[in-house]
Amino acid sequence: MAPKVNSAFMKPMTISPDLAVVVGAGPMPRSEVVKKLWVYIKGNNLQDPKNKRNINADAALKKVFGGKGTVSMFEMTKLVSKHLS
Repeated sequence: MAPKVNSAFMKPMTISPDLAVVVGAGPMPRSEVVKKLWVYIKGNNLQDPKNKRNINADAALKKVFGGKGTVSMFEMTKLVSKHLS
């Protein structure tokens, strides 16, 4: 039996203009948004070197993170979901 795919996770989402600056224009599934977010974070060296679970936001990410300078990975997914509809 084929494994059940979570269709909500794969459903293309509309991306807010602030988030589009970081991951590109949508629509795209949440999984793709998260993947592109990590490419951006790693490419711009925004992962905290002392605590890898924390992301240090640059100007573009601050808009996505509601103005916060540093967020944890877990908080990041919650903040990013506010930019998806």
